[in-house]
Amino acid sequence: MAHEIDTSMVSVGGLGAYLARPVESTGAGMLLLPMITGIGRRVREFADELAAAGVTTLSWDPFDGVSMDEHDRDTMVELMQGLDDETCLAEMQRLLDYLFDELGLAKVGVIGYCLGGRFALLLGARDERPANIVAYHPTVPVTPADNHTIDPFEQTPRIAAPVMMLYPGQDAIVPREAFTRLQDGLQSRSGAATIVHLYPEAHHGFSDTRSHGAEVNEAAYAVSQPQVLSFVRATTI
Repeated sequence: MAHEIDTSMVSVGGLGAYLARPVESTGAGMLLLPMITGIGRRVREFADELAAAGVTTLSWDPFDGVSMDEHDRDTMVELMQGLDDETCLAEMQRLLDYLFDELGLAKVGVIGYCLGGRFALLLGARDERPANIVAYHPTVPVTPADNHTIDPFEQTPRIAAPVMMLYPGQDAIVPREAFTRLQDGLQSRSGAATIVHLYPEAHHGFSDTRSHGAEVNEAAYAVSQPQVLSFVRATTI
């Protein structure tokens, strides 16, 4: 049964964020880390779906209100290349503080898509509070981008929370070698569950409806999303 939800833009210590939450709180929460699109329509849909499942969801805004709803991909790529790992992680931890301290949630996890998937893994290694980490087709190339100062391959084995990672086999940005290294790092952990999904025919970013002109991407999302929601609920509610 879907929960009735409220949605709003909020300010958290000067950071803009999109908040979607069930009218009757379950005490469960997720910090959502967007893809390159920023907090556009599709990302708000992700947050709303989690909230309808009973999980208060706060979406980090990496681009200060700029999204692909109004701007082209080249603009978003330029903004993404200006992101600093340490600054971004500090912002995410402030948002976690808000979910725990201001909203009073008992358990909070982290879900990230593409660039947000990479940050979800980094945040899970940096902060022991998250109840789960979900990395949807994380953008983790073998050779780091110029603005990447933290190594996710080194950090991933340090994550204390249960992790679900979803990888598309036809990812043109993240080669299989990178996926295998991340998977090995996760499975080297002894204290928490690791769930890894492989969708052999799907492409990078298959959760974005912009990619659903390809049936393999739509099908991968249709299979994966219910299982992600179940994982989130099982680890937070």
